[in-house]
Amino acid sequence: MNPALKVWYYAGGRLPLKYKQFVYDDVTGPKWLLRFTVRSLVQVTPLTTVIALALVFGLGSSWPLAIACGGLGFVVGLYFALSYAPESVDHRLTKYGYPRGSATHGRRERNAAQDREKQAKYDAVWRRSEG
Repeated sequence: MNPALKVWYYAGGRLPLKYKQFVYDDVTGPKWLLRFTVRSLVQVTPLTTVIALALVFGLGSSWPLAIACGGLGFVVGLYFALSYAPESVDHRLTKYGYPRGSATHGRRERNAAQDREKQAKYDAVWRRSEG
């Protein structure tokens, strides 16, 4: 894939439909949450920077106040982005023609064997019958 398209995608842009498999792999892969976080950072950082600069140069606020406001906006923006990460990537896939919930289902399928193994280990230690 063209590196410019990847930058566009991680900045929040939409890719052409021929890259729908790339988007699916992006939101269901092992490090999907890390990539989602990077994408959120790329989207939130410029906005909070502009707000902080507007406070200083547009309204004449002090730098510490502007940095505090920008930092708070950054934290809140990132918090809400990460709070709704599964729903957000599920919605993103619907834009590429996948059924609703495809990302969550894909991650569950990918992790099913590992989850069964972990559950078996847990059951072996904690679910023994006392008899």
